[in-house]
Amino acid sequence: MKTILPGEMLEATRLVGNGRLNEATATLRQMLAGRLSPGQRTAPSPATRGPQRAAPKPAVPPGAQFLSATFSGPDGSRPYKLYVPSGYREGQAVPLVVMLHGCTQSPDDFAAGTRMNERAETRTCLVAYPGQTGTANMQKCWNWFRAADQQRGSGEPALIAGITREIMQRFTVDPRRVYIAGLSAGGAAAAVMGVAYPDLYAAIGVHSGLACGAARDMPSAFAAMGQGGEGIRGQAVPTIVFHGDRDGTVNPRNGDAVVAQMADAGPMGVRVEQDRVPGGHAYSRTLHRGADGRIVIEHWLIHGAGHAWAGGSAAGSYTDPLGPDASQEMLRFFLEHEKS
Repeated sequence: MKTILPGEMLEATRLVGNGRLNEATATLRQMLAGRLSPGQRTAPSPATRGPQRAAPKPAVPPGAQFLSATFSGPDGSRPYKLYVPSGYREGQAVPLVVMLHGCTQSPDDFAAGTRMNERAETRTCLVAYPGQTGTANMQKCWNWFRAADQQRGSGEPALIAGITREIMQRFTVDPRRVYIAGLSAGGAAAAVMGVAYPDLYAAIGVHSGLACGAARDMPSAFAAMGQGGEGIRGQAVPTIVFHGDRDGTVNPRNGDAVVAQMADAGPMGVRVEQDRVPGGHAYSRTLHRGADGRIVIEHWLIHGAGHAWAGGSAAGSYTDPLGPDASQEMLRFFLEHEKS
């Protein structure tokens, strides 16, 4: 059966083939801005907004810090923000969660929208937000679709791992409890990190993203976003996936591909639960249980939701306040898994 790509993706693919990358990116941007369901929030496009929207300022409770830093290494440099909860004490090892924003977003925007800092404050976790630059990608997307940025020890994976390790050196982090998650392009980059660095991250979270290896260039990226793309096989890493079943930007089949990529080679017990957020979205939660009886994969399919962080705040972009609370559930899942 032939799958038809959305018109914007076909046009973007044609433009890429003709070498018109700026126009292709603009077409994709219009698609991103136009395919959200009611109740979701996205930043307006540059063509329609007036004065630049001020960057959100995530709330920082007394005793906590939201620090700015820059990591530099052989593959370049990237800025990042780090949330240090009020309960952090040097010498007491705490978990670390790395959060990768989506296209057009920033660390501040992503922190405000996901409210991960608030969730981490209650569990005394550090939260890092690497920032993509406009120089590396015009729309500040992580370059998950490039072969050079899907490998251990080079490109953006090396930079993200470098940020993670720098924080582990500067703060007292429990190396058994280091996690990574992301949204959209950031979710795809988190999947890359799970495949490339299974020794570094104890679990990963992929929200509205794609499997590692689902694309190798921009045309195949548009194709994978539109119809789903299978990833390369990686070492099994505990994984939690969120995806809206009305996501018109990244096809929900990509959530299935992430699950398949991270599933253990052996037989797994599967159970599906149905529930609804009071006043919000219904969802299906598929639990994959390993041979030892532990749940190693959770797949949340949110009914009626589009391309946005579930349960997020309107203070940030690309959020859907109708739930479920992806930040809370990701953090809960992460802390149930630690490296031996």
